[in-house]
Amino acid sequence: QVQLIESGGGLVQAGDSLRLSCAASGRTFSSYNMGWFRQAPGTEREFVAAINWRGSRRYYADSVKGRFTISRDNAKNIVYLQMNSLKPEDTAVYYCAADSDTIGSMTSPTSYDYWGQGTQVTVSS
Repeated sequence: QVQLIESGGGLVQAGDSLRLSCAASGRTFSSYNMGWFRQAPGTEREFVAAINWRGSRRYYADSVKGRFTISRDNAKNIVYLQMNSLKPEDTAVYYCAADSDTIGSMTSPTSYDYWGQGTQVTVSS
């Protein structure tokens, strides 16, 4: 079992930055692919960014490419999402997720076995 706890969300203005963190329990974190997803009210959960277990491959949604950066520290069991140049349309609950078998698509929520409780990001215009 893996427990994921997100932090770092908040209320910011357009153009500001935030860094989300996801702390994972368990000694097998370094073998998991990790992803960030988000969900705004009335919408489906959508892919934001993902990083493979080694940190050698990263994927981003087109809507955040060039503004967001995903990274991980396997020694600390933490994955980060650095969000720059935030826009009002980035407002959502952001979820961290872990994929234990690392064989599915890293951009699909169905590939992930474990999810955090989410952290709210609100960007005002």
